[in-house]
Amino acid sequence: MVRTSPLLLLLGCLGSACAGGPGGAADEAADPAGGGGAIRVAICQTLCIDDDREGNLRRIAYAVEEAADQGAQLACFPETAVLGWVNPAAHELADPVPGPTSDRLAALAREHRILLVVGLAEKDGDRLYDSALLIGADGAILAKHRKVNVLEELMDPPYTCGAAGAATVADTPLGRIGLLICADVFQEELPAALAAAAPDLVVVPFGWAADRGAWPGHADSLHAWISRTARLTGAPVIGPNLVGAISNGPWTGMTYGGRSAAADAAGTILGELRDRDAEVRVFSIKLDR
Repeated sequence: MVRTSPLLLLLGCLGSACAGGPGGAADEAADPAGGGGAIRVAICQTLCIDDDREGNLRRIAYAVEEAADQGAQLACFPETAVLGWVNPAAHELADPVPGPTSDRLAALAREHRILLVVGLAEKDGDRLYDSALLIGADGAILAKHRKVNVLEELMDPPYTCGAAGAATVADTPLGRIGLLICADVFQEELPAALAAAAPDLVVVPFGWAADRGAWPGHADSLHAWISRTARLTGAPVIGPNLVGAISNGPWTGMTYGGRSAAADAAGTILGELRDRDAEVRVFSIKLDR
């Protein structure tokens, strides 16, 4: 019998709103020419092993190289992709931003001349944040979003909440890029704040997990939230998800099933990545604004 938390039940109710499936839609969305107001965005669905900072950073580096080789201008990674989500060890292992981890990510962006969005644990004094960085092709940190809806019951001590109601949006050579993180999309004021800031594109790193037996169907709820966020913000949404498993706390053993997805501004799912396997896929995303 599949064990399902109340939160997962809520998410599952939204699954029927999702459109799209593996393969075809994404292949049609990928346009090597990239013209007509479109940019080339890579979803980098990476394996994350808790505490394995070096291994996870190497997997990120390989994915950035692959994205750049495919002509991507922006590469997007999942939530807490360096140390793992709701990992209490991050209180000791995480570092500040800027710091050694963000410096390595910045060096990757400079080396490959590509913009990056990466989710990571950030230490600020005695506080730990679930953060996402937007890094320019020159290695500069253009924006940092700290997750607001941190689901405190899943880690002890929990992440510190980011500033409620604030929109994280940055101007880049590709357009205005907004950031949210996973459960932030459950709080309507956050997509509303982004909508008011008129982003051209929204990136939402996810750590979308469920019991092993709930996959691949659990991705329906992930895609529904990506679609809904696109409609609320009026912008295309990129939703990279982890591959791996939670190894701490009340959700120990729950699996990140991948199946990352992209949606256009109307909320139509353009395509999705593989089920429970690492993958890099490039989408040509039209920026209507």
